[in-house]
Amino acid sequence: MKIAIISDVHGNLEALKATLEDIKKKNIEKVYCLGDTIAKGVHPKECIDLIKKNCEVVLQGNTDEYFSKEHNLEEKEEVEAKRIKWNQSMLTKEDKDYLQSLPFCYEFYLSGRLVRLFHATPWANNKPILNQDMPYTKYEMFLPTQNTISNKTADVVVYGHIHHQYMDKIYNRTLINSGSVGNSFDTIRNEQKDGDALETTCSNYVILEGKENEKEEKGEIYFTFARVPYNIEKELEDKEKNIEEESYAYELQNGMYRNMQNVNKNFEKLGIDINKI
Repeated sequence: MKIAIISDVHGNLEALKATLEDIKKKNIEKVYCLGDTIAKGVHPKECIDLIKKNCEVVLQGNTDEYFSKEHNLEEKEEVEAKRIKWNQSMLTKEDKDYLQSLPFCYEFYLSGRLVRLFHATPWANNKPILNQDMPYTKYEMFLPTQNTISNKTADVVVYGHIHHQYMDKIYNRTLINSGSVGNSFDTIRNEQKDGDALETTCSNYVILEGKENEKEEKGEIYFTFARVPYNIEKELEDKEKNIEEESYAYELQNGMYRNMQNVNKNFEKLGIDINKI
């Protein structure tokens, strides 16, 4: 069984179409989505429709939850109130109800491993766990919480949220970030050391392959990282519709987060000198 796991489409229709076409070419049987289908791009509804049509499992990301629920805009800062109104203006009531109904977590067995999926962490859908975080922090990603389906410690965890594709091994367990389909970026950047940005700006997803629903026998299991080029400039053609056009274009074209100051603060908390990275 081959399972494609996608995440963080963020309204990027061109990236999603290219990714689904790549999945189809690879004869992958199932597609699971880890959430954040909307926000940033100007095609959230089209992306929701494609996700509904093509994904067997769809989880709720933080933007799905946040921008589909009701807000008291008078309590929000002006810029944030504008973002909420703009994102919601592109969604129907049916879209909002769908996003609000999505589950937090999904679990299944593959070649004798318990695989657990969620958007960000097992305790919250909006906390970033970076590839630079300490092993004890990453270990908590495998532990059950009130949000998980079972009370077992997972063997394999796949999550999204941070838009940065990677895999790590901790205590005989495998932690994978699927990367982002529509808004991929790296958190370690240095102008003197950076390679081609196209290595990052492609659509990213991950493929799991193994024996589905096998609980006992630990057989062959494969993890494959996919990076699919797509037409970024075509995705940005509707820029007049996007109130975040400048920052959105910057991220898509450079593979760099719009607010690197926040990323740098995380490095500082870890005792990492960003000037030496």
